[in-house]
Amino acid sequence: MVQRVRVISLLEKYSQTVDSLDESTMNECFHDDFKSTNYSPGVTISKSELISWVMSGDVKREKVRTLYENEEVGVEHSFVTFSDGSKQAVLGFFTFKDGKIYTAETGATDISD
Repeated sequence: MVQRVRVISLLEKYSQTVDSLDESTMNECFHDDFKSTNYSPGVTISKSELISWVMSGDVKREKVRTLYENEEVGVEHSFVTFSDGSKQAVLGFFTFKDGKIYTAETGATDISD
């Protein structure tokens, strides 16, 4: 019998690190030259800034779905609740370089209760 080993995708690995607040593995997921552009507030942040924000506990992601992923790009959708109680539906587009997340661009829609 042939056993198949399931290889976890880069976006799945990243998602798990956010859920578990695993700073070390999160650091491994991102390229050193990583940049994230968040179009809602119109800001671009670095690898260290993103990791610090996630580690602050401000972000709780639910119903995270990888819509598409290959060796070059990935697309993800999630519902995010922030510590101030605000909620958004977030669509992320990621590029990969050297087996790590190189860029992230997100767009978000506010969700009211």
